[in-house]
Amino acid sequence: MALLSIHIFSLCFILSLCFPLRYIKVQEHTMIKEMVHRLREMLLFLFLAIFSKATGVKAYSRGGVIQESAAYCLSWRLAVETNNVRAWRTVPSQCLRYVEAYMLGGQYERDLNLIVDQILSYVNGIVPSSDGMDAWILDVDDTCISNVFYYRGKRYGCDPYDPAGFRAWALKGGCPAIPAVLGLFEYLVQSGFKVFLVTGRDQETLGQVTIDNLHSQGFIGYERIILRTAEFIGQSAVAYKSEIRRQLEKEGYRIWGNVGDQWSDLQGECLGNRTFKLPNPMYFVP
Repeated sequence: MALLSIHIFSLCFILSLCFPLRYIKVQEHTMIKEMVHRLREMLLFLFLAIFSKATGVKAYSRGGVIQESAAYCLSWRLAVETNNVRAWRTVPSQCLRYVEAYMLGGQYERDLNLIVDQILSYVNGIVPSSDGMDAWILDVDDTCISNVFYYRGKRYGCDPYDPAGFRAWALKGGCPAIPAVLGLFEYLVQSGFKVFLVTGRDQETLGQVTIDNLHSQGFIGYERIILRTAEFIGQSAVAYKSEIRRQLEKEGYRIWGNVGDQWSDLQGECLGNRTFKLPNPMYFVP
C-alpha cells in the first residue's frame, strides 16, 4: 500500500510537470489550452479508475460527492425530463446537491435558452393570419415565473410537496420572471399572437396575487389568464388543461404552440400544433 501511495504521488507530480497550464502564454491559441486541459482530465480519470480497481476505494470529487452518485443523478434527471420516470414524489435524497447545482449553477439557464431558441425558430416560420385567432399557451409556475427560491427551502424537491407552504409562498407574489420565457412572451405578443396563460393555481385564493405578480414581472399584453375554478377542483392537470384548450379551440383559436415545465401541461387533448417541454427536476404534477 505504501508503494502504491508513492506511485500515486509520482504520477500526480509528473502530470503537473508535463502540463503546467499556468505557463501557457496568453497569446497561444485557446484550442491548445483546451486540448491540454482535456488531456489532463483524461489522464487523471484513467488514474483514478485504475486506483479504484486496485484498492477497492471509490473515487470522490473535491466536494466529497461520490462520482457514481453524480452520474446516477444525471441519468435520473434525463429520465425525468423524457417522462420515463413518472409519478415520482420527491427528488432522490442523494441528488440534492446535484439538483441545486443544476438550478443555480447555470446549466438550467443554458437549457432554457436553447429550448427558447428552438421555439423562436419555429415561431419565425409562422405567418399569423389577420383574423386574430392565432394562439399560444404558456403555463405559469416555473414556465413564466420561477419558484426556485421556494424550493430551496424544500431542499430542491427532496422534501414532500407542501400545499399550504406553497400557497403561503404564492400569496407573497414575489416569484421572479424567467428571463428567457419573458422574452419569448414579449416576442409572441409583438408578432400578433394571442397568448393565453393557463395555470393550475386556484382562482379564488390566488387569482389576483398571481395577476399582480405576473404584471410586476413584465407579463403584460396577454389575451387571458385562466386559473383553476371550482368546477375543476379535484381534476388532474391533464384533464383540466385539456378542457381549457378544448374551450379555446371551440372559440375558434388555432393553438400553434404550448409551453410548460410539466408533462401534464403537454398531454391530453387539443395540444396544439407543437409542444415544448421546459426543464424542471424539482417536482412532478400529475
